Amino acid sequence: MATPSRSLADDIRGRSDAELIDLVLARPDLARPAPADLTSLAARAGTRASVQRAVEALDRGHLQVLEAVVVSGDAVDRADLLQLLGTDEAATVETLVQDLWRAALVWRGADGHHVVRTVPEVLGSSIAGLGAPMRELRPSAQAEQFAPEQVAAAIAEAPEDSRAMLERMTWGPPFGVLPTATPGRTTARWLLEHHLLVPVSADRVALPREVGLALRGGRLHRAPELTPPAVEARSVSLVDAAAGGAASECLTHLDELAAAWGADPPRVLRAGGLSVRDLRVTQMVLDVEPEHAAFVVELAYAAGLVADDGEVVPVWAPTSEIDDWTSSEAGHRWATLALAWLASTRAPHLVGRRSTGTGPANALGPDVQWPAIRGIRREVLRELASLEPGSAPAPESLRERLAWRRPNRSAGVLDEAVDAVLREAEWLGVTGRGALSDAGRALVVTTPQATSTPETEPDASASTPLLDRAAAAMSAHLPSPVDHILVQADLTAVAPGPLVGGLGSFMRLAADVESRGGATVYRFTPESVRRALDAGWTAADFTETVRRSSRTPLPQPLEYLVSDVARRHGQTRIGGAAAYVRSDDESVLDTMLASRELAPLRLRRLAPTVLVSSADPRVLVDLLRDNGFAPVHEGQDGAVVHAEAPRRRAGTRRRGPGPSVSPVDRNYTQTLVDGLRAAEATADQRRAEDESRPGPRIQTMDPVVTLSLLRDAVADRHGVWIGYSDGHGATSRHLIHPQRVEGGRVRATDESGHEQSFSVHRIVGATLEG
Repeated sequence: MATPSRSLADDIRGRSDAELIDLVLARPDLARPAPADLTSLAARAGTRASVQRAVEALDRGHLQVLEAVVVSGDAVDRADLLQLLGTDEAATVETLVQDLWRAALVWRGADGHHVVRTVPEVLGSSIAGLGAPMRELRPSAQAEQFAPEQVAAAIAEAPEDSRAMLERMTWGPPFGVLPTATPGRTTARWLLEHHLLVPVSADRVALPREVGLALRGGRLHRAPELTPPAVEARSVSLVDAAAGGAASECLTHLDELAAAWGADPPRVLRAGGLSVRDLRVTQMVLDVEPEHAAFVVELAYAAGLVADDGEVVPVWAPTSEIDDWTSSEAGHRWATLALAWLASTRAPHLVGRRSTGTGPANALGPDVQWPAIRGIRREVLRELASLEPGSAPAPESLRERLAWRRPNRSAGVLDEAVDAVLREAEWLGVTGRGALSDAGRALVVTTPQATSTPETEPDASASTPLLDRAAAAMSAHLPSPVDHILVQADLTAVAPGPLVGGLGSFMRLAADVESRGGATVYRFTPESVRRALDAGWTAADFTETVRRSSRTPLPQPLEYLVSDVARRHGQTRIGGAAAYVRSDDESVLDTMLASRELAPLRLRRLAPTVLVSSADPRVLVDLLRDNGFAPVHEGQDGAVVHAEAPRRRAGTRRRGPGPSVSPVDRNYTQTLVDGLRAAEATADQRRAEDESRPGPRIQTMDPVVTLSLLRDAVADRHGVWIGYSDGHGATSRHLIHPQRVEGGRVRATDESGHEQSFSVHRIVGATLEG
């Protein structure tokens, strides 16, 4: 048990190393950037931004307890806290309060627990649907007017219509609109006269917090929700087999995407992303639903298998990493995709949804970026991992549990995201038939923190042991690749499983996929055969490859199809030329063809008076002039193109790699705490040395710490010594009593009692008086 303290800073300085580590792990933002000492850590823990982030991460149980602590006021009594929460589970409440202390949202004083000063600001004036206290709504009100006994007596005497109006406002919102009526006695007038409602504007009234609590019977919520709701689940079988089949199909989709985009890469939109038309074409190639196609595209992008090629006319093309990925073992290929999906901050389910002011979101575009989806994926996996193996949760029950975990999120947005994560996990093979597979369970690890809950590693993509573990778990359930097909007389071929690399590539090139499932059905068509011939296959090689790979005899219709397409293939030829040379004097062209100096141009005669070359026209003109000819540059319309002076342009500056940030894990936190302890010991030594010197020693400190100290001094009406830098750089010392801090300035009274204003950015350090 920690020693009672006088402030949050005193509380944090009195914590053990293990408790400090738990604090930083619970609130990682406190470690970026690393604080100078424990005082700086405490000041950062009390800032509004950090407190808001911590409050938003609370589950409903911790949030209800924190709201009860705020409503009950400082030095909360345990009995009052249990009454506000409407429960007699003292042990559960004590555990939740301890967690709030561990996260530095409350601190221990000599008279009990105190809430951090900025927590009420983050929660707002309307806590749990209650209004503001009477002292805030009407500062001039007497304490007797909102005493519990007085409020209860006034409610008991309220007329029936007035009581009905109060009941409508009991559970929030605590504001109402005055009805329009003729002057005289109205329902609202009686309530206003008896101080049960307080006017806040000409036509609006507010229900004071004391009245709301009395109407609720002293309870803060309709029902306490201190523990998470149970997840309803059903038992399913063949989970790993179903997950292995889905994983194999996902790998096939990635192979087909790479083959399609490698041959005909789609353009990158000007605003970034993939066009709707190109996504529809990809959907047809993969033969899946639009949402599934968007998932496959985003998954390939997250895994680094496709990217913007960065050319002048950019396209989405496979990266060089896809060659290594394709050649690796199937389990490792799947594990790479699964870890990329977990670490990705992109939400494929947002593709096609209308975004703010820019139309529907495009796949691979900026509007699909949503960092919150990564945390939702981890929470879904954590909940699935907490169930018995082979248990598939009911989606509604799982959504309720996750809504309890994150009550500050929009319910509609959260439900949609949870459904999307479950759907994507099924497509990827992380789950099978709704239950977490063995490979999916291998992606979830237990972190040795204060609360032993399963968590997903934050940087899973960089964890080789996790990759190997997930790969081994999935490899046992992936269908074994086959090296043969079954060709049938109707020009179809059946692959009884995933094909080995070379045969799979050939079949994707030489045939069209007709249906997928446990076995893939391919169909040979004139277009598919022509596609293979265009890729360099001869008719003989084509026929021999199919005959060698088929366990059934090669049907005669397929031989006829290949020979017929090969006979007509290449009868008409089309080539490319960057420039041509024409001259009415054929002897001039003969001289050019015979010249050794012009051999690099690879001139070729197409007609008696026309030569063509693959060289750029400007290069062609320069070389011909260097060899004694006098050509001119001709435009597309036959007119002479006059040369212009070249304009020099600077090249684009290449950007270096981004900053590398180490994760806030236990090892980093231990190092941080050791540094904070050393800094605190140095500060204690300096304070001991300064005790013999007259006046306090003011050391330079973090502006955040200074601002927090000044605000605490305003609230506690305490004097502060400050070091103040003037316009010439000289620093002077002042003893001030701050009155308020706002707009970057401190209004305070000095030692002589005169009020002055100090700019916060000029205060180099501060220390409390005495």
